[in-house]
Amino acid sequence: MNEQELEQLKYPIGRFKNSENFTPEFLENCISIIENFPENLRTEVVNLSDNQLDTPYRENGWTVRQVVHHCADSHINSILRFKLALTEEKPTIKPYFEDRFAELSDSKNFPIEASLLILEGTHKRWIALLKSLSNEDLQKTFIHPEHNREFTLQTNIAIYAWHCKHHLAHITSLKKRMNW
Repeated sequence: MNEQELEQLKYPIGRFKNSENFTPEFLENCISIIENFPENLRTEVVNLSDNQLDTPYRENGWTVRQVVHHCADSHINSILRFKLALTEEKPTIKPYFEDRFAELSDSKNFPIEASLLILEGTHKRWIALLKSLSNEDLQKTFIHPEHNREFTLQTNIAIYAWHCKHHLAHITSLKKRMNW
């Protein structure tokens, strides 16, 4: 496999590119993507067998099961980061080792239903919060020590819309390649 093929498997929708223009329509679209993600993900994975769930989306990549559990872990962290930024002045968030989380038994071996339910509940609350944000709120920031920079909440909305599409594409592209 060449570098371009590997890049396509790792980033089936491309790498995240920050928007220069956060129009209300752009943000509404991002929020809609986040809002619909739990249902879209459930649709793609609910009828997969354990063998299919334990198939990596690429060589040396996570399995579908790990991707589903990762999304629950990641989105729980994200809503907390939003709440910290809304209630504190430029908080420094706590990063986590997502690769290590994905290797824990609850990510590698546990049924996906619990994470699908976590995503459904988390996203309902997250969307209620996102839809309530003022223009001033969207400019609030948190500091991500791993990147050593501040992120606005509007940028984080765009990042998580991309994140939803990114991981959904890992699964849908695998299903297409495998004729599932």
